[in-house]
This record gives sequence, C-alpha cells and structure tokens, in this order.
Amino acid sequence: MLTLQVFHTLKMDFKDTFFSRNLSINCKGSLVDFSTPKVMAIVNLTPDSFYDGGRYSKLDKLAERIDTVIKEGADIIDIGGFSSRPGAKYIDAKEEIKRLRPALELIRGKDSGISVSVDTFRREVAELLNTEFGIEVINDITAGDGDPELVEFAVEQSIPYIIMHMQGTPETMQENPEYEDVVNDLLGYFDRKIVELQSKGLKDIIIDPGFGFGKSMDNNYEILASLEVFQAFEIPLMVGLSRKSMIYNFLETTSDNALNGTTALHMYALHKGVNILRAHDVKEARQTISLHNKLNEIEKQA
Repeated sequence: MLTLQVFHTLKMDFKDTFFSRNLSINCKGSLVDFSTPKVMAIVNLTPDSFYDGGRYSKLDKLAERIDTVIKEGADIIDIGGFSSRPGAKYIDAKEEIKRLRPALELIRGKDSGISVSVDTFRREVAELLNTEFGIEVINDITAGDGDPELVEFAVEQSIPYIIMHMQGTPETMQENPEYEDVVNDLLGYFDRKIVELQSKGLKDIIIDPGFGFGKSMDNNYEILASLEVFQAFEIPLMVGLSRKSMIYNFLETTSDNALNGTTALHMYALHKGVNILRAHDVKEARQTISLHNKLNEIEKQA
C-alpha cells in the first residue's frame, strides 16, 4: 500500500517530473493530454445543489449556460442530475435521465466537439445517454461502489472514469467525519481502488480527493496542502473546490461571494500538480491556468 511515509522515501522532485509523466487519457479514440491543466465546467441540473441548484431548470437558461462555458474555454462539460448535497431528495434513474437529456441535446446540437462528462453512479443512466448522445467521461462520486455495473460499462465502452473519495454516503458524510491521518487514508484508498479497477480492465482513471465529501474543514485543507503526493499514482488528478463551504465558511461569507477564494485555491492546487479544475466559473479558472503556465515557463527559463 502507498502511504505518505513510503511516498516521501521516493525522494521525487515533482517540480521536475510533473510534466514528464504520462497523463494522456483516451476519450473515444482521441488522446487528451492532461499535462496541460484542463477546465471541467459544472452544469448542475438539480433543483437543490449548494450553489447553482435550479438555475438551469428552464431551457433558455440552460442553453445560455452551455453557450457561456463553451465560449469561455471549457475543455469538458460535466452534467449532473443527482444532488449529492446532504439531505437532498433521492431521485430514481428515470428522473435523473429526464434532467440530463436536455443538456446533452443542447451540447451535441452546438457541434462544438466539446467532451461531455456525466456525473452519475448508475449504469442505466450512463448507458442510455451514451447510446443516444455519446459521452466521453463518467464522473462517479461513489468510485464504483454505488453500482458495480457502471464500472463494467465503462470497461466495455472504453470510457474514462473519475473516481472520488467519499467517507460514508451523501446522507451521512458530514456527520462527524474522522480519520487517523486523512492524507494517508486517501492514499491507501486510491491505491486499493486503482488496483481493483485496473484488475477489472479499466484503463483510463482520474482521481478526485472529494473535497467536502466526508471531510471536516481542517481535513479539506490538510488534503489541499499535500496534493502533490497524489502525483505518485501517475494518473490525472482532478479537484472540485469551486465555491465550496471550505472556502465560504472559513471566510465567513456565502457561496455567491466565494469566487475570489476559489481562484486563490485553484492557483495553489495547480502549483501542487493538479490536472483538472472542476469549476463553476470557467473564464476565471482558464485565466488562473494561463497565469500558472506563464509562471512555469519563467521558472524553467531561470
């Protein structure tokens, strides 16, 4: 098992090795190189998500959102129809598909070539939407535990798979989460999960530490401060920090006023080797990546 202690014995200088790692993912026959950080735009189609719940319930607002994130430079659009907010109403697969289908119709109608990620834990949802529209990525907050057949489907269709760490379930995850050592625990979790999924034939895996999913505020910042350790897996690393409570609660503000804090943490995460920013604010995330890339360029010349 990979632990923080073992990681430090590797004596790796990630500043020099980050851009030499193989971070290409096969998305339906096209290789996407994540050594240059990418932006995944969040499009929540739920009525009760913590920041944008219900904003895109009307078709014209949804179309406007999709137009905006494409114009602002999103690399991937992540659409979700099942709220993982604690206490959110449980919906069945039929309702989830009903929520997601209009977004895919609009995205595919744009003929933009943009990749689509479906945020789901159900094979039924991913399979139907893939048949109707084609999807490039599956984003599973349960890492295959919610529906093992979803992993089988991803293997069958060669669809890249995002696995997130969550302690407990969406209903229970924030009821006093506890860890012996949160970074060590996550390293062990991903070590086991990656081996398990690769043994099932899954080739293209992306990991997400799951900020806010079964973590205290201090847990979240401990993970953020040690993000570079996850580079040891040599696969792309995604973070979902955008406008989360770890930002607005700490700053004693609201999610509506958490963009500045989000940008600050995005820059820090990029410095730690993150490959994908999952964000509500695409333009600002893209600008942060541009500034980060410029700094890296100057550092290499120094």
